[in-house]
Amino acid sequence: MLGGSFDPPHKGHLFISLEAKKILKLDEVWWLVTPKNPLKISEPASYVERVNNCKNITRNFPIKIQEIEKKIHSDYSYKTINYILKHYNSIKFFWLMGADNLINFHKWEKWQKIFNNMSIVIFRRHGYNTKALKSIASQKFKSSRIVNSKTNLDDFTVTPSWLVIENKEIKISSSEIRNQRKKLRGKN
Repeated sequence: MLGGSFDPPHKGHLFISLEAKKILKLDEVWWLVTPKNPLKISEPASYVERVNNCKNITRNFPIKIQEIEKKIHSDYSYKTINYILKHYNSIKFFWLMGADNLINFHKWEKWQKIFNNMSIVIFRRHGYNTKALKSIASQKFKSSRIVNSKTNLDDFTVTPSWLVIENKEIKISSSEIRNQRKKLRGKN
């Protein structure tokens, strides 16, 4: 599962989703589009627009766009995860995220509960990796980090468990795309 605002979705989201599918031998990857991110101040594109953009960019890929947070009126990831684990209890899930999110993960509502309930897979992001590994969450769950050079699904049988994937880093972000769009609009 890859959760986020997806404002807008981009090739970096696709890349980590497809890498996770391959490395973790997943049947599919779910994108959980959040109606409202409590940690983001700026107003995102509309929820409908973001969901449609996600569906368009993933059209030819084994990625499902899930609207679980909207369905259950969840405003926090831990609530969504609780719902998913309760309603899909025969499926092994992984929480996917970029290294940039690990830096401030301790600011997420009940973040320790997320670590304790679901295996987490971190993807390297240019400019964020060192800080991510020094983060509060990283230090708190240091003993639960999987540091094998070859990913083995047996390493994820208990939680907390987390891993940093040594992936090729994509230098793109939703905020960069939004800023480029604003600059282009300003020139017209």
